[in-house]
Amino acid sequence: MEKLLKSVWGDVFAVIAGILFTLSFSPFDFSFLVFFALAFFRLSLIDLTVKRAVLRGFLFGFGIFGLGVSWVFASMVVNEQAGFALPMFLTLLYCSFWAIFPAISAYLYVKLPVSNRLDWLVFSSVWILVEYIRGEWVLGGFPWLQIAYSQLDSPLSGYIPVLGAYGTGLIMAMISALLIQVILDKKFRKVYLLGIISLFSLGAILKSVDWVTVSGNPVKVSLIQGNIAQKDKWAVENRNLTLKQYYDDSVAHWQSDVIIWPETAIPAYFEDVKEDYLLPLEREAIEHNTDIITSLPYKDKAGKLYNSVLVLGAERAMYKKIHLLPFGEYLPWQPVSGYLLGLMNVRLGDFSSGKVDQPLLKVAGHHFVTSICYEDAFGEQSIQQVEQARFLVNVTNDGWFDGSIEPYQHMQIARMRALESGRYLLRVTNTGVSAIVDEKGKIIRQAPVMERAVITSDIKPMSGLTPYARIGNKPIILLIALILFCSLVGRYFLKSKD
Repeated sequence: MEKLLKSVWGDVFAVIAGILFTLSFSPFDFSFLVFFALAFFRLSLIDLTVKRAVLRGFLFGFGIFGLGVSWVFASMVVNEQAGFALPMFLTLLYCSFWAIFPAISAYLYVKLPVSNRLDWLVFSSVWILVEYIRGEWVLGGFPWLQIAYSQLDSPLSGYIPVLGAYGTGLIMAMISALLIQVILDKKFRKVYLLGIISLFSLGAILKSVDWVTVSGNPVKVSLIQGNIAQKDKWAVENRNLTLKQYYDDSVAHWQSDVIIWPETAIPAYFEDVKEDYLLPLEREAIEHNTDIITSLPYKDKAGKLYNSVLVLGAERAMYKKIHLLPFGEYLPWQPVSGYLLGLMNVRLGDFSSGKVDQPLLKVAGHHFVTSICYEDAFGEQSIQQVEQARFLVNVTNDGWFDGSIEPYQHMQIARMRALESGRYLLRVTNTGVSAIVDEKGKIIRQAPVMERAVITSDIKPMSGLTPYARIGNKPIILLIALILFCSLVGRYFLKSKD
């Protein structure tokens, strides 16, 4: 077995393990596979040279991201003039870039351990530290395919409102590493097995705890999924039809307290539709005691462009998106990225970021936390003002990725925010997945994908804070840093003795 893993077959198996890793996430949802994939990855790195371990890590990462973010290809060929060859090349390049991060994990793992009986702890810490760096810092953060998202429906989801995505991920990485420890260290096999069982059991116990309470009467909400094809969305000749469609679907649900439209549901600047469309719509909404949450691009007097959410109703207000999407709302790596996108005739907006300390929006007498598109992938952003909020609202346009697995992955990520914060989540998208998620992260209503639809339900305003909403990510990251620091110091002293 050892000889096989050190051969080229070990490299092949690493790619396969990476693919199995991705199958743990939506829409596949084989959640148990992530443990075996990570366990194999750890086993395959034992006694490798640093150079070979880095290659092994890259191949494992390419298996993960080659399947897991292959949807980036779909976003580039929405424009039929883009062709096939260049989008495919850029997709491979994009997947390869993110595959570097498991390679970094492999490098750190083979360099740091000081004890065969403790290196499972180093492996776990390294994996989550690199997840954190990738998810929060690189290109503004890309938290896709982080291991905790695969466990939203498992006993381990009990850790999520306590420790968040990274803390839960650390527990999972420990379980995966301990699976290999059971094989390698026969003397303490029963101890490791007991540790694994205990971690699952504690998660199940925590899952039964209610961290928050209902605050106020139910609120009736209607979520409108317009299903406007991305290639048609911004065509000027389609604008009036789009505006009429959203108006008609809203009028049919005036009995709701709140009506929500998806990201950039209005394909026009605020000033261009303010007098003829928005203000009359607002007056009608007020007459029916309804608030409308919509989304459109907003340009200020200085000419800065914002992706925004607008509340129409008794308390009109606007939220400007803070966390912009790289290669979607701004272009890193200019001028190369701009040149390549120009070859595919892809034109993107040059958006500005909104202020971090924007006040919460309010509808039906309740404040709520707003996120636009992939802002819902960042746990700490969602909990910053959650104490004053009674629910979460996310508006998204995943129409760029129709026919791919991205909308399902994104829905899974959004569910995490509901569970972390202990708040209902109202998620409205252009083409799917639109859903109402309760404070336990469970989907209670969902619209069919790629269909024009409206879903209506009563939601419960929630108050109180989960442990994660109080502490955020810092304690887990500090714990990981302490583990790795101790490992580094231990390695130094061992070398000194030699």
